[in-house]
Amino acid sequence: MTYKIALNFEDGVTRIIDCEADEKVSDAAFRQKINVPMDCRDGVCGTCKCRAERGEYELGFYLEDAMTEEEAAQGMVLTCQMMPKSDCVVAIPASSIACKTGAQSVQASVAGVEALSETSFRLRVTLPAAMPFLPGQYVNVRVPGTAATRAYSFSSHPEATEASFLIRNIQGGLMSGYLARAKAGDAMILTGPMGAFYLRPVTRPQVFLAGGTGLAPFLSMLEQIATTGTDQPVRLFYAVTRDADLVEFDRLESLAALIPSLEIVTIVADAASTHAKKGFVTDHLTASDLWDGAADVYLCGPPPMVEAVRTHMAGLGVTPASFLFEKFNPSETKAAA
Repeated sequence: MTYKIALNFEDGVTRIIDCEADEKVSDAAFRQKINVPMDCRDGVCGTCKCRAERGEYELGFYLEDAMTEEEAAQGMVLTCQMMPKSDCVVAIPASSIACKTGAQSVQASVAGVEALSETSFRLRVTLPAAMPFLPGQYVNVRVPGTAATRAYSFSSHPEATEASFLIRNIQGGLMSGYLARAKAGDAMILTGPMGAFYLRPVTRPQVFLAGGTGLAPFLSMLEQIATTGTDQPVRLFYAVTRDADLVEFDRLESLAALIPSLEIVTIVADAASTHAKKGFVTDHLTASDLWDGAADVYLCGPPPMVEAVRTHMAGLGVTPASFLFEKFNPSETKAAA
């Protein structure tokens, strides 16, 4: 049995390797030319200590000096003694460069571009093979004909051979100008995957807060949840500026049909809109919407939205079980926490 192990490095790079059920994670990494930190292979020194963020595994022999029982109970592992029993995610306390690896670059081809509204495009690209990533992560996309890159979150299923991205149409923008004239078959370079903003195990109620094209990573997360299933409630707040900016709604409805616990709340800021809920997401987000802090909260939107939600939750007296966010600006690098 072969499992996928996502190695998340401190610099935001993710490499996904194959590991056999009877193989140590460190051995699998070395076999695939990734030098994870390690000074021994005997569970003695503790230099390969990492955090298992998702998945099932067994640990072989190790000394208390290398890792305590308390650390093991908190999800710490020694990769020299870790054997997977499912797909896993492991946080490596080192940069990808220090481990003599880095983000992968693949050449894809444009499968199609659709203008979903005046302010957004859907870009679809065909990959030469599946490009594994964690739902919510992004890649740097080189603008064809230039050396410039732009960071976009996947909106597609992590195992799809055709990747999709939801991209804001910025007047005068380099990528926007290209997408307006793109042709099927155009070559496009993707580098990644990257980012610490990705779906963790769904063990509590989930609250997803999307601002505009910040919907993209949540589409990928929902695709994953639709595949794996969940008995936890999932609540998506999707906030946009104008009615026309509410895109991909047919897809959201299809996902809702596959995820019975999914609730979708849409909000439009334009005062002239006749939409049922108007204003900003903070105008409609209550303590009960956050399960009074018992939920995992994910937020992807522009910096003002991130700061407004932070302030609003503090005003409600709510501290989520976990709070992961990703800020984005047009033509700028993403920042996650």
